[in-house]
Amino acid sequence: MRKLLAALGLVLLTAAAAFGDEVSRETLHVGVDPGYPPFSEIDDADRLIGFDIDIARELCVRMDVECAFVRQDWEGLIPALRAGRFDAIVSSMSITEKRRELVAFTERYYSSGVRFVARKGSGFDADDAAGRTVGAIRATVASDWLEDNRSRFAGIRLYDDQGALDRALIEGRVDAMFGDALGFWKWLGSPEGAGFAYAGEPYRLDEGIGIALRREDEALLRRLNDALGAILADGTYGTINARYFPFSIY
Repeated sequence: MRKLLAALGLVLLTAAAAFGDEVSRETLHVGVDPGYPPFSEIDDADRLIGFDIDIARELCVRMDVECAFVRQDWEGLIPALRAGRFDAIVSSMSITEKRRELVAFTERYYSSGVRFVARKGSGFDADDAAGRTVGAIRATVASDWLEDNRSRFAGIRLYDDQGALDRALIEGRVDAMFGDALGFWKWLGSPEGAGFAYAGEPYRLDEGIGIALRREDEALLRRLNDALGAILADGTYGTINARYFPFSIY
């Protein structure tokens, strides 16, 4: 009887260990700034939604890992990544040489130009804006460009998130806002943005939008790139794209 009980115990321990391995799957912790619709935002149930969120979740499925999102303000994303608070940033981050000094990037997962938006009929012209004040989200390629071209404008104002920038334009605290054209696209089609329009042509200030990770995480970089390639190849990327935009953003 003792031998039988011992054998049964061994079977149960083996099964428990196997079950434990199954439920303790690897987790990919993903940093995201939730203030950038339609790419990342919080719904009425306090859930993260948006294009970036859907892309991250699908990549986790392809990599067979759990996806855990960590909310982080925009300026703190790269410092928090480097400090180990999360493993990757999926938050519409432009790939630039300046950022490559701090982090590694996957291949791009979408592309977007940078544009001005101003009130309809205002006559705003970035090439003749000596008396105008413009705004952007701080620590972006748009804000960097404005700082480099400060002499063109009467003033530059920087904001922490897209909502604050939108309000500044609506309330007349800036004459135009400068930023990601796709980030403005949904807002321009809303009642709030109906009185505004793009002003001028797009600028190309980056190499596309990529996922950022620590430079030493080379194996994770390869896995993410493989997963991106897979969702592009089988049409999953296109399905996600169509949820948010009636045109390809790749």
